[in-house]
Amino acid sequence: MKKLLFFAICLLVAGSVSAQGYYSGHRRAVRRSAPRSSASDFYRTRVGIAGGFNFADAVDAYNSNYSTAGITAFHVGLTLDIPVAYPLSFAPEVLYSQKGYAATTTDGNFTQRSNFIDVPLLAKFRLSPFFNFVVGPQVSFPISTTNTYDNGFNGTAQDHYSTTHDRTVLDGVIGVGVDINPNVEIRARYTIDFQQTDDNAYYIPGYRNEVFQLGIGFKFQ
Repeated sequence: MKKLLFFAICLLVAGSVSAQGYYSGHRRAVRRSAPRSSASDFYRTRVGIAGGFNFADAVDAYNSNYSTAGITAFHVGLTLDIPVAYPLSFAPEVLYSQKGYAATTTDGNFTQRSNFIDVPLLAKFRLSPFFNFVVGPQVSFPISTTNTYDNGFNGTAQDHYSTTHDRTVLDGVIGVGVDINPNVEIRARYTIDFQQTDDNAYYIPGYRNEVFQLGIGFKFQ
């Protein structure tokens, strides 16, 4: 619940600030129907870069009594916006994304950070000149995992695993974007695995990654 409230607050603040800035700077261009300049701008293929924070956690462990805490990580990568028909466009991306979770056990504190190449394949809907909605599947390719153990007495130990031979994971993505200007966008998204993990590199096999993302994107013509 705290995560959902945090996510909602971020969206409201970003949307309010961005909408005010956009409206005051383009007051004469806004009409009830899509402005001609807006439609013209829509039908441009855009390449871009994006990055930001991941607020990651694990859900659905086999042991229902085993609770986990979230970690703060990051994502960064390339974006593409291909117009289809107003207001729909196809928005594939390639992101380097870090996920994981933290836990307190009888043996001490444990943190897992897993690295993935995420490929979201998104349908993007422009709901207004400055606001968009995205939804679609995502294919995640595992790269590596680092498990950190801290018992509080004997120091910290780490185990590193290559996970490039693990199966790819299918995820779901939903989110929104707010354009600060035609080239800068604030992004907020939620992703969750549709498949459970099953490799020895993971401390609790059978969980699914859950990630709230907050970031910024830069689009180029």
